[in-house]
Amino acid sequence: MKLKFYLILFFFAFSLTLVAQQAQQIQHATLTVTAANMIEIPSIASQIASGQFIPAENIAKEYNPKHSDANKAVPGKGLPLGNDPLWQMQNSGTRIQGREPELIFDVVSGSESTPTDPTGAIGPNHYVNAWNSSFRIWDREGNPLTPPASLGSLFPGETLGDPIVMYDRYADRFIITQLSETPNSFLIAVSQGADPVNDGWYTFRFNSGSFADYPKFSVWSDGYYITANKNSGSAGTSEVVFALERDKLLLGDLTAQMVGFPLTNIVTGGFYSPLGFNANGTELPPAGNAPIVYMQDDSWAGVSTDHLKIWTVNVDWDNTGNSTISVPQVIPTTPFDGLFDGGSFSNLPQPSGPDLDALQATIMYMAQYRRFADHNSVVFNFVVDLDGNSDLAGIRWYELRQDTDGDPWAIYQEGTYAQPEGHSAYCGSIGMDVNGNIGMGYTVVSSTLVPSIRYTGRFANDPLSEMTVAEDVIRNGTESDPSDRYGDYAQLTIDPVDDKTFWHDAEYFTGGTRKNVVGVFKLSPDFSLDAGIIDVPAPQNGLLTNAEPITVTIRNFGSDSIYNFPVSYQIDGGDVITEMVEDTLPGVSNLDYTFTTPGDLSIEGNTYSLVTYTSLEADEDLLNDTLTVLVTHLFPNDIGIATIIEPVSGSDLSSVEPVTVIIDNYGGATQIDFNVSYTLNGATPVVEVVPGPLDGSSSMSYTFATTADFTNLGDYTLLVNTFLPGDSDTSNDSLEVIITKTLCQPEINCSQGDGFKLFKVGDIDNPSDCSPNGYGDFTDQETDLTQNSTNELVVTTNYGDQFVKVWIDFNDNFVFENSEVVVNNVEIADGMIDGTFTDTMNLVIPSEANLGQHIMRGKTNWDAIVPSDACDASSFGETEDYMANIVFPVGIDEQLLGDNKLEVSYLPGNHFVISLKTNTITETLIVTVHNVLGQKMIQNRVNYQNGAYTYDFDMSYAKAGVYLVRLGSYKVGKVTRIIVK
Repeated sequence: MKLKFYLILFFFAFSLTLVAQQAQQIQHATLTVTAANMIEIPSIASQIASGQFIPAENIAKEYNPKHSDANKAVPGKGLPLGNDPLWQMQNSGTRIQGREPELIFDVVSGSESTPTDPTGAIGPNHYVNAWNSSFRIWDREGNPLTPPASLGSLFPGETLGDPIVMYDRYADRFIITQLSETPNSFLIAVSQGADPVNDGWYTFRFNSGSFADYPKFSVWSDGYYITANKNSGSAGTSEVVFALERDKLLLGDLTAQMVGFPLTNIVTGGFYSPLGFNANGTELPPAGNAPIVYMQDDSWAGVSTDHLKIWTVNVDWDNTGNSTISVPQVIPTTPFDGLFDGGSFSNLPQPSGPDLDALQATIMYMAQYRRFADHNSVVFNFVVDLDGNSDLAGIRWYELRQDTDGDPWAIYQEGTYAQPEGHSAYCGSIGMDVNGNIGMGYTVVSSTLVPSIRYTGRFANDPLSEMTVAEDVIRNGTESDPSDRYGDYAQLTIDPVDDKTFWHDAEYFTGGTRKNVVGVFKLSPDFSLDAGIIDVPAPQNGLLTNAEPITVTIRNFGSDSIYNFPVSYQIDGGDVITEMVEDTLPGVSNLDYTFTTPGDLSIEGNTYSLVTYTSLEADEDLLNDTLTVLVTHLFPNDIGIATIIEPVSGSDLSSVEPVTVIIDNYGGATQIDFNVSYTLNGATPVVEVVPGPLDGSSSMSYTFATTADFTNLGDYTLLVNTFLPGDSDTSNDSLEVIITKTLCQPEINCSQGDGFKLFKVGDIDNPSDCSPNGYGDFTDQETDLTQNSTNELVVTTNYGDQFVKVWIDFNDNFVFENSEVVVNNVEIADGMIDGTFTDTMNLVIPSEANLGQHIMRGKTNWDAIVPSDACDASSFGETEDYMANIVFPVGIDEQLLGDNKLEVSYLPGNHFVISLKTNTITETLIVTVHNVLGQKMIQNRVNYQNGAYTYDFDMSYAKAGVYLVRLGSYKVGKVTRIIVK
């Protein structure tokens, strides 16, 4: 009894301590202000009538660049390693063909500003959209009701932009917002009535203290909530969440207040965007407990596992000092990789132009909240890296649920949407209708597809964590984005008239300009009675029989339950088999039905056309009734090589590389003990036996026990074959690939006098003997070279017939490209052999060359031109690296970064600190870390403090090897090397 008593006492005391600790962590509001002013603005209609209307301006400029640095990336840290773990779940499901968009119309016909910041909201009778520093009002059919208007029409003299449009359905009012820097403020315009054309506006200014970049607004019962990209740091030292006194704003009351809060216990040091929940549906949530959500990525420094954080804000408008933001609820997630290119803002390839900003570290606008009879739901999304290579994006989306008001939130479903054709999908906006169906609009882009707008979705009764609706097109672009800035956000809102129709606004490119397009689509059924076939799970390709079971997936597309209805199939135009489905199928749900009469699919090698259909009496939509599939009776024996997984081209190939392949069984019979071989560069084949079993119509990975030798640099031809007695199709048995071993410190033979005896240009005067392995790292030697100049390069060699080529890595991506060649294959001592030969050649710096410090690579080759690949290992020659500092003709660069070197401090555990002391520049600079293949591992902003630029970074998770570090602006920089051990 004593033990039990003391245990109870201990847990009671522990609970009190925990509650006390949490109470200490709850943060009170750190900012309270009243509206700096309130102006009553005449209606847009009256402004037009009186001649006071201010038309939209089309100013070519970049709007509101992201002000904060990126979250600190730790190269190699974080899960998943490789593919997103939810990607396959999305790919494996059955797609339901949705309906074409009900309406598509351009709301911005052309903008030269970068980006357009698409935002818009639907009301009962109007659609209001805004972009950059402008807005416009439309009817529900996509007809304009006003000309494009300057935001200055609502906010006199203010057009900074970054607007947001909301419709508050609970008050029947539109809200339009923008930023101001005079002083740093939020500007809020609230329509005085339901008609944004003919009703006037209340316009408020609330001072935010410091610049609140990337603000996002949401509607809650007791306030309009704002989140912003303000660098709060891990300690939460400045406000990033704000609440506006909604009730007073709606009345135009100048005493309306704004309170601000930091985000407690957040880990971030750079650009980030949390989001408040935005209320949808007919019922407002109770006042208080307004949720704020953000992601935490374990690729960032200071984050151990991927998770979500949710804070709740409670505002006391009578005594704002009592207002609080909670310690966050932590929700573990399936691992995701939200990091692209080390945190940089240029990530996703497009057919031409720069890579596009993936909008990482951002909960995309909006986080849509809705109340149901037995739970509360919220849906939101953010971008993820699908395969770990930073160039293929997908959308991680969530539905969280809460049993009752005030309960903790929990993940009900989480999925990763991957575009089915292999393009990137990102810049998503997601919502939920009154029936619990989820719709999502987004952008797709790749090296073969310009930015285009699509949508998908899922029905409430579908399998969890999948977007089940087949992707459909809202608008295909015709041109690439000329900038790396894209959209910044998109916005999907729900129609308050039916609570079912989604209106999505996003950016695309055509006619040389940026445009915004609205796509209107609906998932909820328009019909009561509507049945059809969406899939034929059986039979599948294989060894089939004369009595094969036929299974179909029937979908009730309508809202009413159905039962006792006919379903039929027909094979190759033969007899129609019709049976009655007696089970009850609820509205908007699926049912698998297997016919009692099997089908005859017994002819080997034959492909059958199998037609299936429903015949529901009074079916209101006959277009989805029928589905035809092709089914093949496979030959029993047919295997082949589908893919060569490894090795792949790179710099780290060794003499003992594993060879791994994917073997496909294209036939129907299970195979065991069959031969597979590989041949490298035509040598004797390596033949091994695969024990299996490999089932019909399946694949397996096989790694050869015998490794392959990739010691030398260059191209290798790898041929892989399968051998199966009686194979019915030998055309798929072989697969050949070219694998290139590259190394940016190429090994070349210069022992006989080939290569550089002297390399002299500007201040560099380097007499050198043959470097070990034919590579010399002289990046501690530097010279200034002027833009638009021709410079004398003096080269001495101890053997004739030497070709000389020089590159300067002007774009600092640590890949020497053809456009960066400054000396192109000048030959020294044609026809000579032994001896000392000196030649002077022109080294030409283009007029547009980027200022600052860049690696300069010189390379020689004997008796042949230097290859275009600067990492190539020629037979005889040498490679040497130096530093070239590109300057203005009048030496203005000395005012930028000065003569000081970029210093590196090596700390224990592969941690590094770089430092550049200077008193000639104080602007924010960019630090990047690349590997020797040119892949960007880290990018971040570095601020000037205490007479220097200093940045610390963690490489403890990175592979051992040489990395290159650059610090500077986009035009001028300094470069150095580090070694991770």
